[in-house]
Amino acid sequence: MTDNRFPVRRFFEGLLGPRLMPYLLHLRPLEWPIMTAHFLLGSLLAAGWHLRSGPTLLGWLVYVALLNGGTLAINSAFDQDEGDIGYLKAPPKPPEHLAAFAWVLLAASVLLGFLLPLPFALINLACVVLSVLYSVPPIRIKARAGWDLLINCVGFGLLTPLGGWALTGRPFSAGVLLAALGFGFLFATLYPMTQIYQVGEDSRRGDRTLVIQLGVGRSLALALVAGLVAHLCFVAALQTMGRPTLALAPSLFAWLAVLVPWLRGWRTWTDHQHEQGMYWGLGAWAVTDLSLLALLWP
Repeated sequence: MTDNRFPVRRFFEGLLGPRLMPYLLHLRPLEWPIMTAHFLLGSLLAAGWHLRSGPTLLGWLVYVALLNGGTLAINSAFDQDEGDIGYLKAPPKPPEHLAAFAWVLLAASVLLGFLLPLPFALINLACVVLSVLYSVPPIRIKARAGWDLLINCVGFGLLTPLGGWALTGRPFSAGVLLAALGFGFLFATLYPMTQIYQVGEDSRRGDRTLVIQLGVGRSLALALVAGLVAHLCFVAALQTMGRPTLALAPSLFAWLAVLVPWLRGWRTWTDHQHEQGMYWGLGAWAVTDLSLLALLWP
């Protein structure tokens, strides 16, 4: 029975039943709004409000619900976490057939992706391959410090807005390529935040994640440097399109407001505080998305 702390879960458990509910939870739908915003950022920068509803909805299904949901489900199936994980507090035990369910979602994502423009389908296929390499033994890149960072920077940071752009069928512009590169670096800022509060569980499982290898302090310093490089890429994108660069200041200030106090106080922070820091980082990411959406609007 679902914990009384989560009334929304209890509602959906009443609809789906206790056997199906864990499958839904391990898709981690709380991340879908974040993925949707980052994905549709590319689409909106390509076409503004002139998006076609049919391809856009199918693209969302393929990339967000099937690809992202399948990626997180297969990650849960092999991690077997017991504590809080990203976008899912007090996760239920991964059900017996979760891995098979995830494979079905990823395969459906690939097949349906080829109903849309070819560049989108190929980006989506690349992300499915990265998802498998990330979580599935024996490769399981997430357990290898440095490689885990790279695969997330490429998959979520770089390719997601490019996938949204490719969904419209328009050729890539220099500005969007530079902006997507910036998001690749920006994910190097966010990614350590997603690992710091899970160091205990990752260590018990034997995973040598980036944060475990570098330590919390150096990981946060890396995050700060990556955030500054990301904003240099965003400035270059704005200059390419003749847009004002000073208007990007709220994005930079948002990230500094998260990272500077964290760098100063991390030694005394609890796991709960580190987890809250990750969610503040997601808020800063939203500020960046909105800033670039306004500044690069077609």
